[in-house]
Amino acid sequence: MKMLKNLLFEVKNHIGYVTLNREAAFNCFNYETLKELGELVEEISTNKEVRVVIFTGAGEKAFSAGADLKERRTLTDAQVKRNVNKISEVFHAVASLPQPTIAAINGVAFGGGFELMIACDFRIAINEAKMGLTEVSWGIIPGAGGTQRLPRLIGEAKAKELILTAQRFDANEAYGFGLLTKVVEREQLMATAIELAEKMMANAPIALQQAKYAINYGMSVDVQTGLAIESKAYEVTIPTKDRMEALVAFAEKRKPNFKGE
Repeated sequence: MKMLKNLLFEVKNHIGYVTLNREAAFNCFNYETLKELGELVEEISTNKEVRVVIFTGAGEKAFSAGADLKERRTLTDAQVKRNVNKISEVFHAVASLPQPTIAAINGVAFGGGFELMIACDFRIAINEAKMGLTEVSWGIIPGAGGTQRLPRLIGEAKAKELILTAQRFDANEAYGFGLLTKVVEREQLMATAIELAEKMMANAPIALQQAKYAINYGMSVDVQTGLAIESKAYEVTIPTKDRMEALVAFAEKRKPNFKGE
């Protein structure tokens, strides 16, 4: 267990667990937390022991309620701009992690908390979770990827409706929008996230990362360019030991033992 001032990080059975650890502040993001998270995400990106990453919040009330408004009230305009640039940079790093990522949403996810959630590949939430991009009701707009990632996930019209009305909604509504992978009881949350992680980890780590890379970068270009990205990502897997291990395991009628090599 690695304990930072505002975060917890642990690796167990090739799963990296990142916990926002500001329970008394509803796991909100102040500048210090953003700096810690950015450094941790950079560390995780090159950690071969970590094959899947699960993000969650401490306690039972919040995944994250977004920006720390107590801090925000004390900041100059220049410092606010610094914070917004930092959160955008950090969440882009989360979205760009080579490993598959899962948001285990254990409570409210508003503003920046929602934007962290949608920067992850998969989202699993408890039934009672409330969420939304409520920034326009505060006189600002989503600034950490919300206006870009949400339309790509659920469609332009629905994303505009949710953002422009600052609508708050529950997990079951979010599931109906196609935003969540699953909605579960609180006591099932982490087990469900781990189950999904283990299903992915049954496969070759390098192949997982290259498939994610091809999808992520292919989504923002035309089909022909996307196919070229896919081809290059495939080529990375060809010389790997894991590819040969899969063929040998098939011949020997056993499960492959992938090592990420």
